[in-house]
Amino acid sequence: KEVLDMDIQSKPSQPHWYERYLQPCVAELLGSTLFIFIGCLSVVEDTAGTGRLQPALTHGLALGLTVAVLGDI
Repeated sequence: KEVLDMDIQSKPSQPHWYERYLQPCVAELLGSTLFIFIGCLSVVEDTAGTGRLQPALTHGLALGLTVAVLGDI
């Protein structure tokens, strides 16, 4: 009897230990560092006319960038 390729069921492979344990930790560290670093720089460079708008926008854009880049990890 002929066996077609579609009839053979392969087991899903387990992710490598790096993808399972180390990659999420590195992504969390990188994301938190980026968020805090950009947020602190926005407060340091705050001018008198912007008030609370500049740090709020900077934190929001940093968070959006972090989620877009590291969200699938």
